[in-house]
Amino acid sequence: MSNTSNFRQALREARGQSLIGPKVIANALPYLGGGLVLTAVGTYGGLGVLQSNPGFFMPSFIVAIIAEIALFFVARNVAEKGNNGTALPLLALYGLLSGYTLSGIVYVALGTSGVGLQGIGIAALGCGIAFVLGRNIGSNLSDKDGLALTQTVYIGIFALLLVMVAQLVLSFFGVIAPTWLEIAISGAGVFLFAGCSVVDFYILPRTYRDDQYLAAALSMYLTYINLFVFILRLLIALNGRD
Repeated sequence: MSNTSNFRQALREARGQSLIGPKVIANALPYLGGGLVLTAVGTYGGLGVLQSNPGFFMPSFIVAIIAEIALFFVARNVAEKGNNGTALPLLALYGLLSGYTLSGIVYVALGTSGVGLQGIGIAALGCGIAFVLGRNIGSNLSDKDGLALTQTVYIGIFALLLVMVAQLVLSFFGVIAPTWLEIAISGAGVFLFAGCSVVDFYILPRTYRDDQYLAAALSMYLTYINLFVFILRLLIALNGRD
């Protein structure tokens, strides 16, 4: 959910701007792919810990979450300065940590009847479809439509974040969201991050120079990881947990 700060800055910088990085997305794509591969490796490692030493997973998960959040801000700051030699190993570590923290929901998906490996494949396919459609639509948006869509998606993700924080707080008091609400939240997340995939192709070339490709890759990475998570959440909510 770290996209919200990206949106605020990107929207501010993109107003009235022509393309300042026409090749930044093309330059970012190999690193986006590499980051997703590292995330898969981290997820595989997390699943291994869950199976071999489940008591160790939760403490390590909390440490990984804290490290991931701190590393995100450090890596983004370095990448936005165009210091790619320093940013690359930081982003590689971030991808591994992100995968480790994703292993929890992947483990739940694998153990949910009707989801399993098929559901993980559906989530991955959904991200691929969002990428193709986002590229075709976002690259051809007018400035008026692009800025309006960016503002709408930003507001939606911010509202979604508030709802999820409230859901987390209530869970500490034993208040569990009913299935219909979980479906609604997950469906909204899928819709918003699919919209975010369109926004990326409009706003990133207006925000980052060609040499800031790692910052662009990080922004796109967050879009597809969050979309993957919300598709999985929706599938789990629709099928119920065993």
